[in-house]
Amino acid sequence: MFTATSTTLQDLPTSTSQPKQSDVVETRLWLDEHDWLYGLLRNEANVSPTFRFPDLISASVSLVFTRDDAALRIFRFLGAELVLRPAQTARRRESMWRAQYELLLALQRSPANRHPNPKFQLDQLTTACVALSCQADASGGAVLRQARVNMARRAAQGTAAPPN
Repeated sequence: MFTATSTTLQDLPTSTSQPKQSDVVETRLWLDEHDWLYGLLRNEANVSPTFRFPDLISASVSLVFTRDDAALRIFRFLGAELVLRPAQTARRRESMWRAQYELLLALQRSPANRHPNPKFQLDQLTTACVALSCQADASGGAVLRQARVNMARRAAQGTAAPPN
């Protein structure tokens, strides 16, 4: 005889794709770049798997940092383009993977971001990476490819699917 039992979310096995809270870091993204990433999120090429904002933002950061002149390119964008936008531009709260956050944190602490230079915050550095990725490939194909590479690296390091 079979009996039905109720299953609650607590009863379901934890997904192995759920990151630990410490594996992702909150950031903010300026609206123009958020809108571009949202279009990429909804793009028909974003399938199998469908990458979400942490993957897309992190892929943008990774792409910029594949070049030796990443810091120069980021600060050039910040000083020539982002600085001309209204300072009170709205931002959207999103997340990125810790590995890419660490790259931006090192850049934020670098001499290029100290006196007498202007001080840029994490949201500005993140926005610059997304903007530079968009400028390099407006189709977003490079970001989607990099998201796959990042995912494979996290899986190999065991940070993509921590047990709960």
